[in-house]
Amino acid sequence: MCFGKDHPYKSLQTSIKHNDEERIYYDVSKINPQLFLQLPFCLRILLESTVRHCNNISIENKHVQQILNWQENTMPSSELPFLPSQVVMHDFSGLPAIIDLAAMRDAAVRLGADPNIIQPKIPTTLLLDYYNIEADVARKIVRKTTDTNNTTNLECGYESCPFHQEKTVCADAIERNQQLEFERNIEKLQIMKWSAKAFDRLSIIPPGMSVCQQINLEYLSKLIILEKDKDEQITFVYPDTLIGTDTHITLSNGFGVLSYNMGTIEAEAAMFGQPIPIRLASVIIGCRFVGQPHFMSTSIDLISAIMKYLRQIGLGNKYIEFFGSSLNYLTIADRSSIAHLCIEQGALLAYFPLDDLCLKHYSRTGRDPCFINKMRDYLITAKLFSDDIQHKNIVYTNVYEFDLCTVIPNCSGPKRAQDKVSLSTMKSDFQECLIAPSGFKGYNLPTEQLDCSIAISPDEILKHGSITLAAITSSTNGISHATSLLTTGLMAKNALDFGLKIPSFTQTYLSPGSGVVTTYLRESGILKYLEQLGFHITGYGCKKCIQNEENNSLKSDIKQIVNENNLITIGMISGTRQTQQRHSLIKANYVTSSPLVLAYALAGNVLIDLEKETFSVDNKEFSIRDIWPNRQDIEELEDELIIKKILNQFNEKIQIGNQQWNSLRIPSVDIYSQYPWAEYSTYITRPPFFDTITKQNSLSKTICIDNARVLLYLGDEVSTDHISPAGSISRTCPAAKYLTQKGITPRDYNSFGSRRGNDAVMVRGTFNHVRLNNKLASKRISTLLPSSSPSPATTTLYLPKNTELDIFDASEQYKNSKIPLIILAGKDYGCGPVRDWVAKGPWMLGIRAVLAESFDPQHRSNLIGMSILPLQFQNGDTCTSLNLTGKEIYSIEYNIYSNEKLAIIKLDNGKTFSMIARIDTEIERLYMIHGGLLSYVLRQTVN
Repeated sequence: MCFGKDHPYKSLQTSIKHNDEERIYYDVSKINPQLFLQLPFCLRILLESTVRHCNNISIENKHVQQILNWQENTMPSSELPFLPSQVVMHDFSGLPAIIDLAAMRDAAVRLGADPNIIQPKIPTTLLLDYYNIEADVARKIVRKTTDTNNTTNLECGYESCPFHQEKTVCADAIERNQQLEFERNIEKLQIMKWSAKAFDRLSIIPPGMSVCQQINLEYLSKLIILEKDKDEQITFVYPDTLIGTDTHITLSNGFGVLSYNMGTIEAEAAMFGQPIPIRLASVIIGCRFVGQPHFMSTSIDLISAIMKYLRQIGLGNKYIEFFGSSLNYLTIADRSSIAHLCIEQGALLAYFPLDDLCLKHYSRTGRDPCFINKMRDYLITAKLFSDDIQHKNIVYTNVYEFDLCTVIPNCSGPKRAQDKVSLSTMKSDFQECLIAPSGFKGYNLPTEQLDCSIAISPDEILKHGSITLAAITSSTNGISHATSLLTTGLMAKNALDFGLKIPSFTQTYLSPGSGVVTTYLRESGILKYLEQLGFHITGYGCKKCIQNEENNSLKSDIKQIVNENNLITIGMISGTRQTQQRHSLIKANYVTSSPLVLAYALAGNVLIDLEKETFSVDNKEFSIRDIWPNRQDIEELEDELIIKKILNQFNEKIQIGNQQWNSLRIPSVDIYSQYPWAEYSTYITRPPFFDTITKQNSLSKTICIDNARVLLYLGDEVSTDHISPAGSISRTCPAAKYLTQKGITPRDYNSFGSRRGNDAVMVRGTFNHVRLNNKLASKRISTLLPSSSPSPATTTLYLPKNTELDIFDASEQYKNSKIPLIILAGKDYGCGPVRDWVAKGPWMLGIRAVLAESFDPQHRSNLIGMSILPLQFQNGDTCTSLNLTGKEIYSIEYNIYSNEKLAIIKLDNGKTFSMIARIDTEIERLYMIHGGLLSYVLRQTVN
């Protein structure tokens, strides 16, 4: 339909030639040239997508006008149907979608159709990773060391590095861990591998490759999509856009790929070509970058300063777009981090338009240079390429200017991460901390102790402010922020050239975040310089941050000196957090960038002004500026080594897979076009969503819910965390009882996350949250209950008999009596992060309507996707003002095509009131009529 001959905007189809190759695109600037030039780039991308997918049913001309006239919207935001170019899911959220696809094939056969017609309509990628792999086997690394007597010793330390290249004991640790992970998840992996063979446009990234956000950044995003028509005679071109079920998907907004984080239901809808609702902001902020950053400013400094500035502006329910002459000082990794962090701070979208740096990034990641040129030609012609000329015409609600010159390198500490200390005031601030009263920053040292110092050697003195720990840990040195660690390595080289060394009292650690980091440190040749200064790779993960090596935080001889003399020594850490409690003998801890960790380690003490004071080696004076590498050297090293070489190898590895995945046996797709469900399985089961579906829809246009009872009476801000099952499976919950009946012992219950492919487990965990405040449950204190009793937070009142039962058990009793259920709630029902079972679980409990004061927009859409009617109180009504106790019997009637959108609620006590049915669009009406999104898609496909 996107490029069909009957397309409503066919007149906008325009050809573009590149080296005699012709391509067709939608020139949306022709709709209204003046308004188009005023649109921010993020809206231009949305406009192109909306025009391309316009079908006058789910996406209409009014939606095109909604984007063009975005400033006229008086509400903070409005809903807009959106269909992305790609869907990206990780294994946790992707598994339910794969199971639903397989179940739809079974339903298609029951309806007399070919199961192979059930196919995703747009490209979908499922990422299987070991982000949460259990370390059943830990390797020991063995290093040869030589003491003063030239005696060779072997030093052993635990090592969990999956890619370390030194000789190890238990060197096959990662393989053994992966094998154990395979054994635990064999059923899940089998259905996923089967699905990759069974479904077109569905691809699987094998496990053991990387975490979700890294693969998305370096491998999946395409900037533009080339698509041939059915006859492969014409090639169409359009911008890449995507949705993802991993929260980090919004990192892609940092390099021009418009991205939204959604739940599994939305992802499934998009897979089948159904638009999903996004929120179009009525306030779009423009943030202009000017100025040049301080030479010692790192990514952490820039990102921290920018985010602090943006928080002061306020990002809630807004779009924000970045531009300006100084944008090139921000790397792709910087931009991606900012885009993602803005979403976490409440922004609806944070977007960096497509520019030269984006194209350079794609060139670095191994894309064909010819294709890069084609990208550029299309983007410029379609007016989607950011430059100063384009930005002169763009109209934002407000434009704010951020001067990068104001970004000053800083450290966070000495006790709290929120206490920022600029580099220029570090010396004076610590001197004040020493004598300040005990508190968040003070140590209350007596005056006579301030000059305490102990000679460690003729050239080394340990005193207040001495750096006794310098740790470069994983939180800030992953591949997306390679620049920081490369700067550190080059600075180490320069320091050695000047004859500098780190004092013997400083304990040094280098704990990279992944094997890729180790590889580029080694391949670049800079690892040896760090090792010469004492920074040997000691492990992976934030070891200093999680106190894995508390006993080894200080060298043994230094511990005694520090303890006996009450010295306030310093821990410099490049992680994300520090507290005094994490390092009992190191009383002052600062979080800073990796290069500054090294700089202070070389200085040996924080009582020095790194910007102004000089070092003296062999009677030669020099400053930190003399050893700090310049930006050009860092970029050249990053381009040649990390991006072009290592990431290309990484991409090849994804294509090849690994031994366990490649050898995994699955049912033959040629024989089993339907998935062969295992009856004994407690991990993968066929869901009941299509058990009663018929080929033709029998539901009338009036929704009637007769004689319903209240399952839960809830308050304000019931979040998705309260609703969706998560965490370990308690021995007393209904899910545990079910598993026990299946012969599963408590030690093998596992978690709801691992069993999310079993609907029987997941429905028993729905609303199973200890902090759920259900007004129908008693207010007993759970600690007073016997261990065999259910938690009060997970029970409800079974009203016909006035007995208290587990929520699931009560729902089963109602179901057996054919009594429909509803929920009463307050404001912001369904707020919080997207969760895949927030609507499926309630539907399986028998809930047919939710009566609330207000809904989270995305959750409202989820409810409709499972045919649960969202009803909103009007005119200031609440459960309290209407004197609702939750014990009434409710009958609800709603004409789904009524212009008034009012549902009538009648109670058994004679009271009647009306509520707003939050079915806001035509496609939502169709979903409700057909019994939900999945049923609608199935019928559309079969018929």
